[in-house]
Amino acid sequence: MLPLTVIGERIARKRKELGMTQSKLAQKARVGLSTLDALENARLGELGYSKITNILTALGLELRLQEKISGRRPTLEELMEEGRDDQGLDRRR
Repeated sequence: MLPLTVIGERIARKRKELGMTQSKLAQKARVGLSTLDALENARLGELGYSKITNILTALGLELRLQEKISGRRPTLEELMEEGRDDQGLDRRR
């Protein structure tokens, strides 16, 4: 599971890629500017599902669920699939 700090970093990266200010994203996602700033700067302990999905939707991203890989190393196919998913989030690649 991605910690909230990593989610915040990825949100900040995507927002900057799109040339969007924090203020504009907060407005578009219907969340407080202070909440978004705290999320992006790892000062937030937790954040509700609807706020996270609103922010992701405003950036053209989505939240996905997958089976947890436990007790074993991922297969090459799983790593390749994860790489494809990550590339879908980061359009610079």
